Amino acid sequence: MGLACGAYLCWLGVRSATARRQADGTVSTEPKKPLLRGLAFGLSNPKAYPVAAAMFTALLARYASALDWSAFAPLLGAACVGFIAADVVLVSVIGAGVVRRFYRRHALWVTRVSGVLFIGFGVHALTTAGPGLWRRL
Repeated sequence: MGLACGAYLCWLGVRSATARRQADGTVSTEPKKPLLRGLAFGLSNPKAYPVAAAMFTALLARYASALDWSAFAPLLGAACVGFIAADVVLVSVIGAGVVRRFYRRHALWVTRVSGVLFIGFGVHALTTAGPGLWRRL
């Protein structure tokens, strides 16, 4: 899994780091249907679920003895409210005029720098997963 994820991140990174402007001014890596692509990326991101579970564990560990099934509904409600609040903050920041203008002016370089970051994450995943797999062979 680590090798596949690392290779995928490297592939995404190389595509973004080598992006170019097309004749119409758009960056070559811009998705045709960004909402659907973002949803697919979010739903297929396996790291999001363990991170969320780890955060709940870290936040609630000291209260474990006081938790029972009656706390499930309030905790689920609080998680949903937090999710919605975080989305409102993200949409507000991304939709801010100064952020939109900056991105439109520097879209190519933002994409390329993001690509280099993805390559770094991919290389890290590969170097982390590779030795463990090699020991099993």
